[in-house]
Amino acid sequence: MRRLPLALFATLAACRAAPIPEGERFPAGTQFTARFLQVGDTKVRYIDAGEGTAVIFIHGLGASLYTWRKNLAPVIAAGFRVVAFDNRGFGSSGKPAHGYTNAAYARLVAALMDSLHLPDAVLVGHSMGGEIAGEVAIAFPHRVRALVLIGAVGLGTREPLLFRVARWPVVGPAILAFRGRGFVARLLKSTYADANKVSEADVDQYYAPVAEPDYGRALRGVLREFRLDGLAGRLDAIQAPTLVLWGEADRWVPIARGRALAAQLERSAFLSVPHAGHSVQEEAPGEVNRLLIKFLKQGLPRVPENLASVTDWRGRRRSIDFINRMVEPIAP
Repeated sequence: MRRLPLALFATLAACRAAPIPEGERFPAGTQFTARFLQVGDTKVRYIDAGEGTAVIFIHGLGASLYTWRKNLAPVIAAGFRVVAFDNRGFGSSGKPAHGYTNAAYARLVAALMDSLHLPDAVLVGHSMGGEIAGEVAIAFPHRVRALVLIGAVGLGTREPLLFRVARWPVVGPAILAFRGRGFVARLLKSTYADANKVSEADVDQYYAPVAEPDYGRALRGVLREFRLDGLAGRLDAIQAPTLVLWGEADRWVPIARGRALAAQLERSAFLSVPHAGHSVQEEAPGEVNRLLIKFLKQGLPRVPENLASVTDWRGRRRSIDFINRMVEPIAP
């Protein structure tokens, strides 16, 4: 057992590489411009574009707003305002030693909404970001117009060995100090059903923030403080209409957990995408965008226009004509 951490240590150390410079990181070369905003004690890098109902995209563990690169423009074109950001500890946002509990992340999203003068929004969360979106819906129900949970980890996940070892004293910090591009590539490819769809450019974008000095400390903070099963036993508190979306070949959070999650929500639609893994929004963006936009256009008109100004909207939920059962397979 003692040899295993040493083997991981050697593997990570052997795969170190120079990251791409800041000027080449997403959204460089696109229609979007990244900005920085001080949100409480955290400097947050974000994108804010488009007009209409706000849709906030929350990425997962180890990712950044790059994970939404294939989804933002289509949602804008459909008539919505999009906000995507690097969450605390990830991407180019602040990486403090602490502040990574589920509740702290929920408060950060609410504070970001305050800073952008958004009374309410649709929250789209992938993996860890889905758990955070659910936390916001429980803690600040009047701020959440609807939810889209993509491969969400609220009921737990299959963790790689590195994540478990990273929590250990002494050994954990030592291993995370040698974060290699090769290991990032392997983790990223494991989130796809077809690893060949992951390009070298994708690996470069994912690896760039991982190579930053404070990233290891931040990741260790997340792994020690954040509960990946934080929504267990609490899903009935979520009253927002919710689209639960899953890749059928998800090896990180098996589709059975997605069905279980949807079944415990009061108003949910469960849809799955074939031949797609955990990062379904990256691997099958066309299908995800179609389903997401369909939900935004057909589900939201049945929700009160401004949740922040309607104090008893949950009490009238039965009058809202929304799917309250699991739906499969994908509707045409």
